[in-house]
Amino acid sequence: MEERGDLDRNVFEAGRQAGLNEPAANVPSPGAGGEEPVVGQQRWEEIRKLRSEGMNVSAIARATGMDRKTVRRCLRQVQWQPYRRARSEQTLLSAHSDWLAERAPEVNYSARILFQELRAVRGYAGSYQTVRDAVRPLRVNATVASLTQCRFETQPGEQSQADWGEARVRFADGVSKVHIFVLTLGYSRRAWAEGYEHERMASLLAAHEHGFEHLGGVTGEILYDRMRTVILGEREGKRCWNPTFEAFAAYWGFEPRVCRPYRAQTKGKVESGVKYVKGNFLPGRSFRDLADFNEQLQSWLLEIADLRIHGTTHEQPIERYAREREQLTPSGGRASFLQAMRRERVVADDWLVTIDTNRYSVPFALIGRAVEVVRVGGQWQISHRGRVVAEHEVLAGHHQLSVNPGHGPGAVLRNARKRFGEAAESSTQPSSGAARVPHDVVEVRDLAVYEQMLEAV
Repeated sequence: MEERGDLDRNVFEAGRQAGLNEPAANVPSPGAGGEEPVVGQQRWEEIRKLRSEGMNVSAIARATGMDRKTVRRCLRQVQWQPYRRARSEQTLLSAHSDWLAERAPEVNYSARILFQELRAVRGYAGSYQTVRDAVRPLRVNATVASLTQCRFETQPGEQSQADWGEARVRFADGVSKVHIFVLTLGYSRRAWAEGYEHERMASLLAAHEHGFEHLGGVTGEILYDRMRTVILGEREGKRCWNPTFEAFAAYWGFEPRVCRPYRAQTKGKVESGVKYVKGNFLPGRSFRDLADFNEQLQSWLLEIADLRIHGTTHEQPIERYAREREQLTPSGGRASFLQAMRRERVVADDWLVTIDTNRYSVPFALIGRAVEVVRVGGQWQISHRGRVVAEHEVLAGHHQLSVNPGHGPGAVLRNARKRFGEAAESSTQPSSGAARVPHDVVEVRDLAVYEQMLEAV
């Protein structure tokens, strides 16, 4: 017994000197599922060393605190092998793995949202824990990718990027918010910038067309953030474009693209352009009004922005633009989209049609009929069945009225004040043969409109 005790003490001392009496953090006991314990390379080498010194399996196991089966496995290995998790069996989530990988970035890797959608839409019957475990590596990979992402470069004429920025600017009459539109060519980094009072559709389209004119053409595609004036959302995996903007893109011949949700860095070129405008153009400047703001901005683009040495390309944007311009689709000579776009209107009972909140007269015989409106230069041209029936100068501002006295019946105009002042009397009847407009679609106008019409006559 004393000899056995001496042997145990010698084994323990040998293990202590080898540094094996301390438990290893990466050698857990066998877990559920029968997985083999992890053995680090240093521990594996020490086990092999003790064996070469004549210790048997049981002695090594006592010295290291490891299971004898693990010791035997290490001794059988010709060289150390890192731990590899055994391939898991198919789970209830396996059938949804492709959907999960595509949908996870769109909901910011929220396991709770994904679990709810799986249960409600895809018939998933598994647990939330399974979904959470599956989402975790996807989130980690996305984080690593965002930290190590490479700048995406495009070929000349391939892509441009557009975005809005906001700034508070001091005008002569006080501080105002200005919305700055920036359109940046992806290859050359040459840009167009312009300030507006708002970011509504009219401003967006006008800003694009001014940019196309300044840059001398249009790229094959334009990348946007997910602004509502461009995209309304997605339904069953299909993008729902704003119909007006979709028609605008088709008219100018470019393909609209949008950033993936929560991945706005994919349009970093234009976002850098917005920051550059704010940081280099705005400081120290004063402006009379928005028109003066844009005049100074255009001078700055030509004299400063185009001629600087760009931090990424290490060239002047205007120099690279010389190589890109030939690859752009020329935009010169084409009418504005708003001028080329035909709009359909129904003539109301007061023989007026509404265009961009302003109202214009047409011959009263067309009450209830459909007419087409198109802008030609500075005029609205109104046609019925291919024949021009009215022309008006485009009114500035909003809620204005343009009436041609020759369009209305004299009797109707003379009695307009009386007829519209008596509530019990019916509204004006259309001429014979004209279709009657349903009451619920007739625009209700202020009586002041008709006073203006009388004064016009």
